[in-house]
Parts: sequence; C-alpha cells; structure tokens
Amino acid sequence: MRLMTAPVMVAAAALTVLPTAATSSAASNTATTLFPLDGPNQLETHAFLNCVTSDGHCDFVVGADMRTPDGVTGFPPGLWARQTTEIRSPNRLAYLDVHGSGQYERVMKSMGSDEVTTVYFGEGPPDKYQTTGRVDSTDWTTGQPKTDVSVIVCTHIQVVYGGVNITSPATCAQTSFS
Repeated sequence: MRLMTAPVMVAAAALTVLPTAATSSAASNTATTLFPLDGPNQLETHAFLNCVTSDGHCDFVVGADMRTPDGVTGFPPGLWARQTTEIRSPNRLAYLDVHGSGQYERVMKSMGSDEVTTVYFGEGPPDKYQTTGRVDSTDWTTGQPKTDVSVIVCTHIQVVYGGVNITSPATCAQTSFS
C-alpha cells in the first residue's frame, strides 16, 4: 500500500499547482516508472499532463526521485542529473509551443516535437527534481488553437552520484483535449 501512496501524492500535488479555468474541460494522464538504482533503492520517474480545451494549452510536470524501503526521498550529495523531456503530437498539423519554468532548463524546438533538457545539482527534497511547463497547441494551417489532437510527454533522466551512473527508461503520459 505504501508503494501506491507516493505516486498518488505526487499527482495530487501536481494538480494543486496547475491552473485550470473553472468552466473549461480538461483531460489528464499520469505515468510512473520504477527502475533499479543501487541496492534496495529504485529510481522513480513520473510524468503528468493536463490539457485544457478552452484555450488549447496543456500543463505538464515531470520529475524523478529515489524510492527507498522507507519511502520516497530526494537524491544524495554529489548528484548531477540531466532530465530530457520530449513533447509531441501524432498529428502533424499541430504546432506545439513548449515553455519550461526551471532555472537550469533549455527548450529545443523543432518541427515535430520540442525537447526540454533540465540539469539538477546536489542533494535535496523530491520536489527539487521536477520540471514544470506549458504547451500551447496551434493549428499550422489556421493559427488557431488546435484541440482535436492528443499530446504526448515522455521523460527520462540520467542520474550520477558516488559510484552510480544510470539512465532511466522513458516514462510517457498521453492525453487528448476533452
């Protein structure tokens, strides 16, 4: 039961910081992946995506933490980590304009997908290792919000500290505007 509590708490925390209009409809999805780290510890990555139809935007939160036998924690001292997050749509007529909000982030834009790279340094609580952002969906042909598409957010992270150098598998959340 304790293993299920943390992902639910992370998703609930993400919901509390994401703005949505009271009268607009939205669709959301959450994904979590666990990967062996060191000894009994696991690397946990998560992705949350919430798309709002009224103005054609999505909010996302991606992050990582360490899951120990005692629960979710941050990472130890000496950490260097690089998280890469790809945002795309299977619909080629959707232009997704991605904006990140972190201090050590870079957004690389391309025709089919955008990629957010975030670098983390040092120890800290689990919420230190999160990236939040916004995706605006626009129709290439009209310039208007495009809400008849699905949006996919996939993230993975490379974690390096004291004898550990591991890259997680991708964790992906996908939803459509409702």
